Amino acid sequence: MDPRFLAHNAHLDDPAGFAKLDPHLRLLAKQPLVHQPALLAELPLGKPGIYSIAGGRQIGKTTLLKQWMELLLKKGVTPQNIAFFSGELIDDHHALVNLISMHLEGRTGIQYLLLDEVSYIHEWDKGVKYLADAGMLEKAVLVLTGSDSAFIQEARMRFPGRRGRSEKVDFHLYPLNFREVVDLKQALKPKERTALAAPGVEVSTAIVEKLFAEFEQYMVHGGFLTAINDMARDHSIAPATLAIYSDWIRGDVLKRGKQESYLREILAAILKRQGSQVTWNNMAQDLSIDHPKTVADYVTLLASMDVMIIQAALMEDKLTEAPKKPRRLHFADPFIHHAVVNWLRPAKDPFNQIIMPSLREPEASSRLAESVAVAHVRRRFPTYYIKAEGEVDIAYIEGRRFQPVEVKWTGQMRPKDLKQVKKYANARIWTRQTGFAPIHDIPAEPLPVALWRMENSTENK
Repeated sequence: MDPRFLAHNAHLDDPAGFAKLDPHLRLLAKQPLVHQPALLAELPLGKPGIYSIAGGRQIGKTTLLKQWMELLLKKGVTPQNIAFFSGELIDDHHALVNLISMHLEGRTGIQYLLLDEVSYIHEWDKGVKYLADAGMLEKAVLVLTGSDSAFIQEARMRFPGRRGRSEKVDFHLYPLNFREVVDLKQALKPKERTALAAPGVEVSTAIVEKLFAEFEQYMVHGGFLTAINDMARDHSIAPATLAIYSDWIRGDVLKRGKQESYLREILAAILKRQGSQVTWNNMAQDLSIDHPKTVADYVTLLASMDVMIIQAALMEDKLTEAPKKPRRLHFADPFIHHAVVNWLRPAKDPFNQIIMPSLREPEASSRLAESVAVAHVRRRFPTYYIKAEGEVDIAYIEGRRFQPVEVKWTGQMRPKDLKQVKKYANARIWTRQTGFAPIHDIPAEPLPVALWRMENSTENK
């Protein structure tokens, strides 16, 4: 193997000691809370093909690959048949073809080739296509990772008929959802989990209060393991942790030829309008950016990087996007929101000067809670909002109908706020109230309970 990659392939020398020798697994083991992503169980075993894993930077894709390598070894895969390559060290598609060709020469059995951050490689798709067309990947499980969803679209276009026979070839690694964090912290007892698992059934106040306490924490650290472990260890978020993620956003945007000044303006505008209806035109009018298309390009890029969610309005009769109606913008995770705020308005003690004050402010915390709900639902279903005589925060498509949900993270709910959602017989409200009593005859459920149960029900389908 090329000596440049040996540091990430310690299993070749000592399979049994891989977890202690690998830099990512060694660092993971030192954390207070160690997460095993559910995605590990979905990755292919013994099925040749070209697979992709998308997800924002610093979300744990490299660590996921290392955990999978460890799992493959435990399942009896020959160490020499597993190889990890970092795209950061491969210049272009010519170098990629040479590297893989030399590695595969003379090898037998199914080869597991893990190519991390493939988008660093200039014209990487040409290299992979050549290897596939030349028959070199017939007995290879090639797993590619990238930090924006665009590279998955590229794979679909460039490799039709070459992906393999697995039913699922494209994967997405997200920040931990609320239920995963609750489980990671072991915040609920087995009996409490069983009680919660029954959909639509009221549970004790004690269980609900536990979930509310965990949700308040989730609004601080989101689903990012570094921040979760900061809170577990220090009851705070380190400024350096916030900087890691804001630096990633800035660096990746600049790498794509964008301007930092425009990025700052657009992120500031999104913070101001988070969860509200926007058009590219009205955003551009408030900025120094001349053209609405420029605004759209930046926001679309941020969405492809898992920084933002662009939530379109729903055409109720067609169950598709209403292209002429305004959109809503949400941060994809509360921790990303905090990191962006700290970048735009730096503070010496961001935890106590930025994060906690914002969560105590009703309007700011309400917008953030709604964004958390939208982010969770869209991982499972096509997700929109409704704009008609009134608005509905979430309308997600399940089967052949849409499910309308209003998120109310405020103490007071006026009838006029529910004007639109009351029109739907299947409407629900996710609230900050700890009880389950209907609100103006609409079924209501505490938001943390609803999010926990949604993950439970969809996992078991």
